[in-house]
Amino acid sequence: MGALQDRVCIITGAGRGIGREHALAFAAEGAKVVVNDLGGERDGTGADRTPAQQVVDEIRKAGGEAVANYDDVSTTEGAQNLVNQAVETFGDLHVLVNNAGILRDRMLVSMSDEDWDAVVKVHLRGHFAPTRAAANYWREQSKAGREGRRAVINTSSTSGLFGNVGQTNYGAAKSAIATFTVIANMELRRYGVRVNAIAPAAATRLTATVGADADAAGKQEEGGWSPLDPANISPFVAYLATEDCPVNGRVFLVMGGEVALFQPWVVVDSVKKDGRWTIEELAAHGDRFQGRAFDYGHPIAKMIFGG
Repeated sequence: MGALQDRVCIITGAGRGIGREHALAFAAEGAKVVVNDLGGERDGTGADRTPAQQVVDEIRKAGGEAVANYDDVSTTEGAQNLVNQAVETFGDLHVLVNNAGILRDRMLVSMSDEDWDAVVKVHLRGHFAPTRAAANYWREQSKAGREGRRAVINTSSTSGLFGNVGQTNYGAAKSAIATFTVIANMELRRYGVRVNAIAPAAATRLTATVGADADAAGKQEEGGWSPLDPANISPFVAYLATEDCPVNGRVFLVMGGEVALFQPWVVVDSVKKDGRWTIEELAAHGDRFQGRAFDYGHPIAKMIFGG
């Protein structure tokens, strides 16, 4: 206990699911938590202040410090308000956990412009806008000689890094978040900021099937440990948020009791000649490229792709 003592932490989408577990875990470790949640439905419609406030009440009842925020973090104004509230309430900002998200699953041929735009906005802009607002604050602090060990933890997904049918919008945004993480880390290290990302696998409201109880899906019937419990994700996120954590610019799969490090895009095979290729010459290598087996390195990917 106390691994995050007095660190001021923002967690977006913290009213339910994995974000809620992050907030509770961070507070239990001594963090001062800004619990952000617009309170919309799983498709992004509507708003409700109740979920964020309930998490704050739970933290305070346990003796922790927390405040609720209901801003839309996919907007510049909402993201700036969120950062301002953290600094004005607790005096600083040390950690940003970007977790807010929605789903609008459709097959590509059936996906509307609105389905695409809404998901990309909440996930990708919902990471960009708060990170930019926090980064500007941290840059000002650094220039003023008040450097600290800051951290951003982003939320990618196996749907983006492995792929998943029916989620071209969600997967594209989540894959982009992984790349955003690597580049943001390169840019922000000069200000003492570490940026990492996780691709969590857990049973939540977003992943539950129609009519299923998301909370029950992540728990054993007798209340025992389950690999799909959202609470399993939070200890590693809390570790990434600790002051002395050395990890930066990395993306991890987190599921149950496993933490797996992703390797970014790499070249695994090539053909080369002196001069320009002809279509006929390249056609001779088509079977070679298509037949190349990939080692995805994790059971989730093997379930999707086989092998």
